[in-house]
Amino acid sequence: MSRAMHYQSCLCRGSWTQLLRSLPGRRGTRSVFLGAASVPGELGSCSPSSCRGCARFQGEAQEHSGRSRSSHHSPSRLRNVAPSDAIKKHQKSLLAWFSHQPNEERQFGPSFSLDAVHVDPVIRESSLEEILKPSPDLTIQNQLQRPCSQVISLQNLFDVDACGRQVKNVVLYGTVGTGKSTLIKKMVVDWCHGRLPRFELVIPFSCEDLSHSHAPISLRRLITKKYQHLRDMVPMLDASNLKVLFILNGLERLNLDFRLAGTELCCDPNEPVPPSAIVVNLLRKYLLPEASIIVTTRPSAVRRIPGKYVGRYAEICGFSDTNLQKLYFQMRLSQPGCTGENNVGSSSGEQENLVEMLSRNLERHNQIAAACFLPSYCWLVCTTLHFLYFTRTVPPSQTLTGIYTSFLRLNFSGEVLDSTDPTNISMMKYVAKTVGKLAYQGVMSRKTCFSEDDLQQCFEVEMKTESELNLLEVFRSDVFRFFLTPCVQPGKEHTFVFTIPAMQEYLAALYVVLGEKKTLAQRVGKELSDVIGKVSEEVTVVLSIISKVLPLRFLPVLLNLLKIFPRYFSRLSGKERDAIAHTMAEELFKEEDYYNDDVLDQINSSILGVEGPMRHPDDAPDDEVFELFPIFMGGLLSRRNRAILEQLGCSIKNLAAFEIAKAMKKTVIRNSRKGLPPSELMDYLFFLHEFQNERFTVEAIRSLRTVNLSSVKMTPLKCSVLASVMGTTCHEVEELNLTSCNLDASSLRILFPVLLRCKALHLQLNSLGSDACKEIRDLLLHDKCVVSNLR
Repeated sequence: MSRAMHYQSCLCRGSWTQLLRSLPGRRGTRSVFLGAASVPGELGSCSPSSCRGCARFQGEAQEHSGRSRSSHHSPSRLRNVAPSDAIKKHQKSLLAWFSHQPNEERQFGPSFSLDAVHVDPVIRESSLEEILKPSPDLTIQNQLQRPCSQVISLQNLFDVDACGRQVKNVVLYGTVGTGKSTLIKKMVVDWCHGRLPRFELVIPFSCEDLSHSHAPISLRRLITKKYQHLRDMVPMLDASNLKVLFILNGLERLNLDFRLAGTELCCDPNEPVPPSAIVVNLLRKYLLPEASIIVTTRPSAVRRIPGKYVGRYAEICGFSDTNLQKLYFQMRLSQPGCTGENNVGSSSGEQENLVEMLSRNLERHNQIAAACFLPSYCWLVCTTLHFLYFTRTVPPSQTLTGIYTSFLRLNFSGEVLDSTDPTNISMMKYVAKTVGKLAYQGVMSRKTCFSEDDLQQCFEVEMKTESELNLLEVFRSDVFRFFLTPCVQPGKEHTFVFTIPAMQEYLAALYVVLGEKKTLAQRVGKELSDVIGKVSEEVTVVLSIISKVLPLRFLPVLLNLLKIFPRYFSRLSGKERDAIAHTMAEELFKEEDYYNDDVLDQINSSILGVEGPMRHPDDAPDDEVFELFPIFMGGLLSRRNRAILEQLGCSIKNLAAFEIAKAMKKTVIRNSRKGLPPSELMDYLFFLHEFQNERFTVEAIRSLRTVNLSSVKMTPLKCSVLASVMGTTCHEVEELNLTSCNLDASSLRILFPVLLRCKALHLQLNSLGSDACKEIRDLLLHDKCVVSNLR
């Protein structure tokens, strides 16, 4: 949706309503292209303003036009200039790098690759006028009903524009999660395979990489430093008619200055200048004017490039067509080996049924389709379903919290919210402080829909400085719709919900565990902890810290308190951890008026829907259930998740995790001995698995002498969780009740180590056929078997 830049002008009251109207998250299940909006002049026509822009852009490069026209008619010369072996080495190197998949993708099987499962998102041609001056009277519904005539494919980004001029510079922009980086990776891979014949040479650069270096360097040296095998070709770049494409990914990481006073002109590829100056002169067409350039960026940074240097603006609209979502799910979930090595002989019927259920839910449950407008959420849905259905043995580090934490790392990767802001606050830290606060308040008040007033209270109530307002603008334009989307339920069209329900609980848990929910005294105490011993030496330091949060009339009282009780404020951090532990334990065992399905079944139904008749719209809605909230709090304290969060700028120290676990241990063990209903007991076991604290789990499980999970549908994942948690100790279990749990022979194999230690074992009313007789026989004949009563 090219309304992204409109977010930045929405700082007055009512701005969240305007933002709602310009978000592309709400639509009917039959919508085709999200973000179809009318602009002055359709593709193929030319408005006066666009013609003037084309004239300006053309005039600056007119001196090179003769060379440009001659560059398309000398293939023999091209073959002499561009050594084919160097090109092949370059393609091989890029293919090895850009085809590499992160560890999170390996779970989908060895056959998974970018070529096999990639689905191109919708790309819509835009204009600077449309970005900066969005029409306020267009609602989401009106935009969805318009045919999207500006759709353009990746192959055609460098076609002639509406004025008939050859496009050289393309700005490809989109919010977080729309698939910019993946699209660029696929573009490079396509070129390596010969599927991008327009260009003879592609040279990609990461703007994040360039931003870390400020030392002067020449363009030739920069290229050979990154791609050593091109050293013989670099001297010919400006003298040949080689068709070169530069890819600059993540322009928001660079602070560019196009003023001559800020960045001098440079047309010599051998002249050392700062990397940012190289980028500016490439875009100016002063350096290598014949080269084509594609820039990817977030919406907030689009205006950093003057419009006269841009030949085409294109917006990535994600999977705004539901059919693209279905195609993505079908390709990814149906990949050979998707079910893992331990299930090679399994029929593909389970995969096909899963894809069919998901497709039906997309058609009838608009909110899931709205969330999956972002390709990144399609990935999260697939990964969660893979975790729920295709996990036959749970690795020690594979948890639901780990999936969500890895999901955020894949999308945010330690990015700062605004590279021009001196605070350099990480994007995820800002999200935890703001969106996390909104999520936590929703969990505490048992609600999932948020009004404009709710958003203002969480985002604007503490806005005091210009810097804070600028950060809010960047957040609205780049990140807001990654987490929040307009509600599609009838009667709630003017409210926001979290893209996926579990994300609200995850961010609420992150808000609590990071200690953002502090009292005023705790905030003061934390900032004074480093200087509390220097009160008499540096009173001005203490005054400057305290004055930020306390009125001046309280300073004398506070200073006297510090002198009398020098350790008072140092103990506040410990109280903060006690509060976190208390929140975790209280939420984990919160008594509801009814017993809910266990959390794994709730996650499953939220993605795949509930089979059977839908609830009538006039019926009273069920109370919101937030049972994942305490589970996520425990999972975030695991060592692996804390390491990932550290990379995202959200630090949870080892001491804090240890003290939280210590503080909650007594409460958790005491409540677990009361005897939980089967579904709640399964949640408790899942919490211990997510916690990934073996010492804590041993003490908690040792008190469980009777385990009643009757009528809980024991999927392979639940069996693995039970085996993993119970396997931390060797104590005998008096009774294990697995009646009506849908067990089969494979379930018995997973639970075998647990069954050996149970004196009374209830396995009746399950799907145990003749193939289970061998498993039961081996169990009873085992020398460590203690079973004395088997049903």
